[in-house]
Amino acid sequence: MRRFVEGVDRGQSTLFPDCLEDWIGEDNPVRVIDVFVDELDLADLGFSGVEAEVTGRPSYHPSALLKLYIYGYLNRVQSSRRLEREASRNVEVMWLTGRLVPDHKTIADFRKDNGPAIRKVCAQFVALCREIGLLTKASVAIDGQQVQGCQQP
Repeated sequence: MRRFVEGVDRGQSTLFPDCLEDWIGEDNPVRVIDVFVDELDLADLGFSGVEAEVTGRPSYHPSALLKLYIYGYLNRVQSSRRLEREASRNVEVMWLTGRLVPDHKTIADFRKDNGPAIRKVCAQFVALCREIGLLTKASVAIDGQQVQGCQQP
């Protein structure tokens, strides 16, 4: 009789759920990010690339990259290379982006090209979190910009 907890054989077949929806609970914070970003008018906020170009390689929609960006800041994953890795292995991020895996250069360029628009979205997100009682009065710096009233209870 062994006295250690042992894992299962890696070659053993398992019955994981067929869809990502089954892995994400109803109270998971990624659902808030998803609904929040889907309700934004990205063109009005100043995001580039909202309308697809007729020629060239298809690009990622700014909403997918914005969801990834917000997820990264809520989970302290700021590096573009780390966000790229999370997109390929983290089930929450897979659900949030629809299994898209943008490379680190795409993520960094999105951040660089849409700085003012991202700051507007962060301010709106903090206001929403305050309104629904997720944040208390304090201050936090997001991407070098200070936003007041952001501390988790």
